[in-house]
Amino acid sequence: MFTTEAHSGADLVVTVRGLTKSYGARTVVDNLDLDVHAGEVLGLIGANGAGKTTSVECIQGLRRPDAGEIRVLGLDPTRDADRLRPQIGSQLQSSGLPDRLRVAEAVALFAGPQAADGDRLLEQFGLAYRRKSPFAGMSGGERQRLFLVLALLNKPRLVILDELTQGLDPAARREVWSAVAQLRDSGAAVLLVTHELDEAEALCERVVAMRDGRVLDQGTPAELIARHSHEVVMRFGLAAAGAPADLQQTAYTLQALNRLPGVTSVARERGDVVIRGTREVIAQVGAWLVSTGRPAPADLRVEIPDLESALLNLLDSDETDRIGVAS
Repeated sequence: MFTTEAHSGADLVVTVRGLTKSYGARTVVDNLDLDVHAGEVLGLIGANGAGKTTSVECIQGLRRPDAGEIRVLGLDPTRDADRLRPQIGSQLQSSGLPDRLRVAEAVALFAGPQAADGDRLLEQFGLAYRRKSPFAGMSGGERQRLFLVLALLNKPRLVILDELTQGLDPAARREVWSAVAQLRDSGAAVLLVTHELDEAEALCERVVAMRDGRVLDQGTPAELIARHSHEVVMRFGLAAAGAPADLQQTAYTLQALNRLPGVTSVARERGDVVIRGTREVIAQVGAWLVSTGRPAPADLRVEIPDLESALLNLLDSDETDRIGVAS
């Protein structure tokens, strides 16, 4: 029985229940459940082979699942492909165009009756000067930007983006991020597949972490970070902190730091003080340095948990669990 959650309401754009896809004996997507709402960016993250791209290809109707049910805007993407196609924009890893097709010709070819201003989009993504250029003569980054223009051209209600900013320089990457945020704010649903976890953290309201076709965890980026990457690490030199070099005074400094709220460990590593603990540690160590009259360490480094560390910890934990089950 195909059901959706009670809170989904009219803003539910994509619903996936029990999606399974195998190639031979290898299961690529394993019983995936997924919801995507209007006005949100949902990210699929995980290592290569996690099943992310196959999942979005099934959602778009490019592959037929072996089991499970998919609804996009209330329609089946396999049976209702013709009705859905004008409402979905996509930029996929496998995207390609004929070598001789010029940029302006591609925009004209893909534009539907209600298309946005193609020239404005080309200008927005820094491709106006390429209007007469053939596809074969474009760089990898320029091709990525063109695929994004084509994905947004017909004002879709669902946009599927696979490795959105691969090959882009930092400035172009920020421009693309801004365009995705504008798209979300306009009410479209965005399904983003990415290896760039800073990108997922910056753009996504929710993320789904996958491995070998299975969902390991999902939630907001902040929720995944809180569950799987708790530790803040602060480092600074003992000399910079004003600590004398003799062992007695060094031990006193380490003990004083270890008593601060939020600190879980303090150690000396190659002449540095290394403090680990919760986010509270940042304020507590700063206050301690001020209260003792020590100068702010010029070599102070702070490592704050992020989505990348959370995913690595989650994958390591899953691998440990598998080894335990296998043994």
